[in-house]
Amino acid sequence: MIGDGLWRQNQALVALLGLCPLLATTTSATNGLGMGLATTTVLVLSNLVISLIRNLMRPEIRLPVFVLVIASFVTAVELVMQANFYELSRTLGIFIPLIVTNCMIVGRAESFASRNPVFPAVVDGLAMGLGYSLVLTVLGGIREFLAQGTLFYQADILFGEGARVLSLSLGPDFHGALLAILPPGAFITLGFLIALKNILDKAMARRRASARVPGAATPDDRQSAGKATDHPAPAT
Repeated sequence: MIGDGLWRQNQALVALLGLCPLLATTTSATNGLGMGLATTTVLVLSNLVISLIRNLMRPEIRLPVFVLVIASFVTAVELVMQANFYELSRTLGIFIPLIVTNCMIVGRAESFASRNPVFPAVVDGLAMGLGYSLVLTVLGGIREFLAQGTLFYQADILFGEGARVLSLSLGPDFHGALLAILPPGAFITLGFLIALKNILDKAMARRRASARVPGAATPDDRQSAGKATDHPAPAT
């Protein structure tokens, strides 16, 4: 389940869900990470509540209930961010309330949380949210570095004053690629990330295939051989 969320079924790279905030807020690694953590928090809590009440809902009203639960947690997360991470909240702007419309959260509620017990639902929400956050952070970091020559610039708005040491910069003389910070740059960079994942998946599949020994006995073969030994042929 963890591997599915982080890699095999990554909602951003495989299912291509939640692309609007992914493309709009990844102008820096800090913004991407902040948006990812906010989305993960809503996803985990909504999965928890929907799993708890799954046997109490009538099927015909499940979608309005899902949206109501998700909207409640989005409002709570937005208020917490305004109280504790005001600069980050201003930077992300309208995309925090728009987490309500994130297809990934509604999709996990419908396909998993509403059909499974609490613990698997929470783990699924955490894994899918962290996988989504990882893609947002990497995408934001690549775009920020190519456009501005910095990495985790203004990390203090998320982690506090002590996080200023995390910021890296190539200096004021760096002339980056403006395209990287524009919306087309987001699409192009995401496309390269998807292509990279597909290449790595194929490479790992070839490696697993080459590691198999031709003619080696499979578990089924060994089980059949054991049965034959337990029941020897009668003497003639």
